[in-house]
Amino acid sequence: MGMIMVKCPQSGRAIPTGIKSDRETFLRSIVFFGNTLCPDCRANHNWFAREAWVEEPIVRTVEVARIAPTCWCK
Repeated sequence: MGMIMVKCPQSGRAIPTGIKSDRETFLRSIVFFGNTLCPDCRANHNWFAREAWVEEPIVRTVEVARIAPTCWCK
């Protein structure tokens, strides 16, 4: 699950809309119009879904070193 993002027309930076979605669901959604308060310039930005994208968090996999079990049997 990620955050739907849009570009601030004044700063050019990506800003979160506050709407969560996954890419597949967002791409299948109907065309819609949104309004987001920009944390950068403090203005309300109107946007269409075609101008937005889903930014999903990066999931990093960590390889766990496998250590051979030690037998302390006599």
